[in-house]
Amino acid sequence: MNMTDLASLSQEWLVAHGPRIVLILVAAYAAQRVSGYFIEKVVRRTIASERLSPEAEEKRENTLIQVLQSTASILIWIVGGLMILSELGVAIAPLLAAAGVAGIAFGFGGQYLIKDLIAGFFIIVENQFRVGDVVCIGATCGLVERVTLRITILRDLDGTVHHVPHGEAVQVSNLSKQFSRVNLNIGVSYSSDLQQVIDVVNRVGEEMASDPAWKELIISPPKFLRVDDFADSAVIIKILGDTKPLKQWDVTGELRKRLKIAFDKEGIVIPFPQRVIHQAR
Repeated sequence: MNMTDLASLSQEWLVAHGPRIVLILVAAYAAQRVSGYFIEKVVRRTIASERLSPEAEEKRENTLIQVLQSTASILIWIVGGLMILSELGVAIAPLLAAAGVAGIAFGFGGQYLIKDLIAGFFIIVENQFRVGDVVCIGATCGLVERVTLRITILRDLDGTVHHVPHGEAVQVSNLSKQFSRVNLNIGVSYSSDLQQVIDVVNRVGEEMASDPAWKELIISPPKFLRVDDFADSAVIIKILGDTKPLKQWDVTGELRKRLKIAFDKEGIVIPFPQRVIHQAR
């Protein structure tokens, strides 16, 4: 077969199969876009709010949309790939049979993957966390950037990205679901007037909760809860207050600053550890 015949056969094959392959690719791309649009519309309209805030409800919807769209895309392109192989003259039936046998073998060896998928399914259905939440999965903590059926992707404060398989999520702690909390312990001197300390703490909390720059972030003003401990050099008091999700760190930092300024004005001492050394003669 000379080059002319080869070129002629190639041209005939392209004329016969090329448009079909292009059509399959275009159809798969269109199906992916349409399914993504359809999934988003259905999720937005059908997901129950469960008395969540608009922000929390949006997080849950975005997580479900992300998972369903990625799953649909994988299925669409698998089907498209099989159709293209068929156009290339590859027998699909033996491949499907081989895939079935491989699936059985994979089922025995892929226990961890199956465990990850099942755990991921329940995480999504039970709404344990969503994209945008801050969670701790075991010892790994960070902002949830992406959730799939198999893994959750977290980014910590250092910018490090962690890929956590759902099968390893023995314990999940969500730091941003519905509301967050200021939980602050401060030590004051034993010589301080405790009632004065309580009054100052509560006043600072109320002032902060009424400040236009902070009142939208605070659900209940930070206030004195109890004397938490008698330490070596200080009386430890506990301060609690509720904030919007993910805002507890901002509110706590501002509260520390305002308490330090107020304590200085009122003459309330925040002691540092002291040690008495006796010199032998």
